Amino acid sequence: MPEAPLERASSTRQIVEIVAAVVLLTIFLGASAWRQSDGLSSGTLAGTAEALGIIIAAGLTLIMYSFLYRDNPFFKAVENLYVGVGLGYGAVMTWHQALKPEVVEPIILAPSFGALGSALIVRGVPILLGFMLLTRISRKYSWPSRYSYAIMIGWYAGMGIPITIHTFILEQVNAAINPLFAPGASPLATFLSINTQIIVLVGTVSVLYYFFFSLEHKGAGKVVSRVGIIFLMVSFGASYGYTVMARISLLIGRVDFLLYDWLQRPRP
Repeated sequence: MPEAPLERASSTRQIVEIVAAVVLLTIFLGASAWRQSDGLSSGTLAGTAEALGIIIAAGLTLIMYSFLYRDNPFFKAVENLYVGVGLGYGAVMTWHQALKPEVVEPIILAPSFGALGSALIVRGVPILLGFMLLTRISRKYSWPSRYSYAIMIGWYAGMGIPITIHTFILEQVNAAINPLFAPGASPLATFLSINTQIIVLVGTVSVLYYFFFSLEHKGAGKVVSRVGIIFLMVSFGASYGYTVMARISLLIGRVDFLLYDWLQRPRP
């Protein structure tokens, strides 16, 4: 039976991708051996390890960017490696920052019964709550974990609500009721201050009115709600631009690493 056109195109594409991958791997290894030759031939363990680390980091970076072409097995492998390294790092940090200093050393390796009793008085309840979280593994006996989750949610809510109110409500109210005129300021500073305070006041009132659904937005109210939409769009655009700028800064950092650390290009 003759091979279908789609199957022939797919097999041809796979062959081209394999050949391209081999060529790119050869170019990468050659460039790495060339540009990192000083570290690889340094004769010291530290220099060789640093050069190998740079080569591995550059290879992983380029494989991650291969997703820009399309999803591929190399990207999936590096993605899983990234997740695994992150989880492993988190587990090691949890051991060194929480379990070892708070559980193992004061309780299991307690130097005396008095020190053990003092440690249990201070750490007994948190350790018990932590073990209660592990009951979540069992469907039948998972109910004790609810008490731990309730305490955690209540604690974080009690800590977060005052901060949220102060940051997003009180500070906004304070910015909306600042005086228009600053005593002793220059005419230009006074003009800018007046315009800034008016913009903040109009934006605050119009956005609040836009989310006030008890009255129908018609007539003058429709105009106010439209102004609120404009302020919301400006706010969302600024947030999106800030997010893109942060991602671009990460890209710049990776490109800087590839050019000046891996390829050893002279910095301008």
